[in-house]
Amino acid sequence: MKANLKLLVVVLVASLLASCQRDVYMFTSFREPADEGLRYLYSEDGYSWKAIEGIFLKPELGEQKIMRDPSMVRGKDGVYHLVWTIGWQGNEGIGYASSKDLIHWENKKIVPVMEHEATTVNIWAPELFYDEDEDRFIIIWASTIPERFPKGEEEERNNHRMYYTTTQDFETFTETKLFADPGFSIIDAVIVKKDKDDYVLVLKDNTRPNRNLKVAFADHPLGPYENVSEPYSDFKTEGPSVIKVDDEWLIYFDSYGSKSYEAVSTKDFKTFKKTNDKISVPEGHKHGTIFKASKKDLKRLLKEKK
Repeated sequence: MKANLKLLVVVLVASLLASCQRDVYMFTSFREPADEGLRYLYSEDGYSWKAIEGIFLKPELGEQKIMRDPSMVRGKDGVYHLVWTIGWQGNEGIGYASSKDLIHWENKKIVPVMEHEATTVNIWAPELFYDEDEDRFIIIWASTIPERFPKGEEEERNNHRMYYTTTQDFETFTETKLFADPGFSIIDAVIVKKDKDDYVLVLKDNTRPNRNLKVAFADHPLGPYENVSEPYSDFKTEGPSVIKVDDEWLIYFDSYGSKSYEAVSTKDFKTFKKTNDKISVPEGHKHGTIFKASKKDLKRLLKEKK
């Protein structure tokens, strides 16, 4: 009897510890006009989001001193890595910083990913993806290089393609290369690992008639991504962020045309269901990316509330 009671106590304590250590969903955020800095949302279930008041990293890099499209990934060592858009125009690069607690930031610098292309119009919406098979981080972003690619109705300075670089330590980076050219202007792309050798690219078709969200498929994180889908979002939508909750994927996005934040759910990235009635996102939130953080780090953030 005593042995059984002791075993029950051990199980309950282990369960309690596991519950305390369980990760939570975090959503990087900013507010227009993008001159304040990094904000966070958090969620226990991936549907209902709450804002954490305060600014946790000010935009001090680059000539234009802005922070848009913050993208965060937690490394296997627990360190959080952040990249963001530092300017509307120019080829200065992307912003980077790292943190062990989501509050105190180190290694703040500009990564000059397009310095070799003097005519680069912009470097927008960098996204981080951790490639566990190669133990490396992949950074993708959208840039326009005039006269480089065929265009539709877009102006030459608004004809984007996706580029990438990789790194293991955020000190040395591989040569910048073309990541995706689907034959149209593309921005706001996000790599999703659906399964082994099964990847999805969630993207914005930024052509003037469309400006909506689609997906493409590949068997490797660097592509090539093919079989671009029909749009699953309305006109004037952008900034997708993807998480898996139970057996479904949720794709959050900014419906800037209707001035709302929306989401769709999918199990296979082929059929999509509107999920707006199930989500709650604070007003004013602008798109970043969703990542996982420890409950310990969340508790510290809530206490900090700068």
